[in-house]
Amino acid sequence: MMPYGLPDPIETGHFPALAGRTVLQIIPRLDAGGAERTTIDIAAALHEAGARALVACEGGRLVSELQACGGVWIPFPAATKNPFRMLANVRRLARLFLRERVDIVHARSRAPAWVALGATRLARTPFITTYHGAYTGTSRIKISYNSVMARADHVIANSDFTRRRIGSAHPFAQGRITVIPRGTDFRLFSPAAVDPARVRRLRQDWGVEPEQRIVLLAARLTGWKGQGVLVDAAALMKQRGFADVKFVLAGDPQGRTSFVQELQARIAKAGLQDTVKLVGHCDDMPAAFLAASAVAVASTEPEAFGRSAVEAQAMGAPLVVTDLGAVPETVLAPPDVEPEDRTGWRIAPDSAQALADALAEALSLGATERDALAARARAHVEQNFSLGQMCRRTLELYESVILAPK
Repeated sequence: MMPYGLPDPIETGHFPALAGRTVLQIIPRLDAGGAERTTIDIAAALHEAGARALVACEGGRLVSELQACGGVWIPFPAATKNPFRMLANVRRLARLFLRERVDIVHARSRAPAWVALGATRLARTPFITTYHGAYTGTSRIKISYNSVMARADHVIANSDFTRRRIGSAHPFAQGRITVIPRGTDFRLFSPAAVDPARVRRLRQDWGVEPEQRIVLLAARLTGWKGQGVLVDAAALMKQRGFADVKFVLAGDPQGRTSFVQELQARIAKAGLQDTVKLVGHCDDMPAAFLAASAVAVASTEPEAFGRSAVEAQAMGAPLVVTDLGAVPETVLAPPDVEPEDRTGWRIAPDSAQALADALAEALSLGATERDALAARARAHVEQNFSLGQMCRRTLELYESVILAPK
C-alpha cells in the first residue's frame, strides 16, 4: 500500500478549540474508495491539530494506515443493514460516545448514519454527515433511507452538484449544507514525486510494452463506471488505426463476478483480448496516471465528485470525462472556456463514438500541446481541490460546532 501524507500544516492552520477534543467518524469499512480515503485524511488532520481521531468501523485494508497517521480504530459492526442489529447498535454506540467523551460524530455512509443519528440524540452529541454519493432512488422507502444523510446538524456536500441534489431531494436540509470539495494530496500526486521505476513496474505488471501507449480507466468494476463504453470505444479506435494503444481497466470487482464475465465476453466478441486489459486493483495511482497517455472517466450515471479526474489532471494526463454529475466541475472545457484553455475534454455520457473521438484528439496532441495542457490542469486542481483546503475547511466546521453556544 502506498503511504499517503499528512495535510500541509500551513494550509490546515491552527485550531486551538480542537486540542484535546474527540471526533469520531463512522463508516462501514476502511477499504478503497473516496469516503474511506477522506476518513483517513481527516483523521490525520485532527491528529495534527491535537485532537483524538476515532474511527468506528468493521476493519479493512486501510486500518493500518489510519493507525500510522495517528487515528484510533474502534471495532464496531458499522456495515450491518439488518434493522434489528442497527437498533441494538444505537445504544451500544451511545455508550461508546459517553465512555470516550466524544465531542462530535461524523457519519460517512447511510446505514451507520442511521445508527449514529439515534445514538447522538440519546447522548446529545453534535452530528455531522458527509454526502459522498449521488444516492439514487425514486421509491418513498429509498428516499427515506437516503434522507438520513441530510438529517444531521450539519451536512457536508462534496460538490455543488451534490448540494443541489440534497436541496432537491431533502428541502428540509436547506441552511445546514456546507460545500467542501474532496481534496487531493498534491505532494503525492505530482510527476516529480514518482520514481520512473514505479511506472516501469506497473507497465510490466500490466503486460504493456515500452512502445505502446495506455488509455486508463481507473474505477471499481461496475456497470455505471463506463468500462463497457470504453471497450466499444477501443474497438472504434482500433478500426481507425490506433494499433499501439492498450486500454487498461484498473479496478476491484468487489464481488461482481457476473459483471466481470459480461465485460470479458464483450471484449472477446470485439476481438480485443490483446487490446483491453483487466488488471484489478491498483495500489499506486500516481504512477498509473503518469503511465497513461490518456485517462477516461466514462461514468454513465452521475458522480457525486470525481476524484480520479482531479488526480489525473494533477499528474498531467490528458483527460476525457462524461458531462454528467459533479465531474464537470473539476475539468475546464468548452464551452465554459476557450479550446486553448481546456484542462480536459467533456463528452456526452454512454457514447462510445464521442469517447473514441475525444480520446483520439487527446492522443494526437503534440509534445508542446500536451505539456501546456498538463501545466494548466495542474494549476487548476492545485488552486481548487487541495487536501489542505479540504482539511482546513472541515476542521473549521468542527471548531464552529465546538464553539457554538450550548
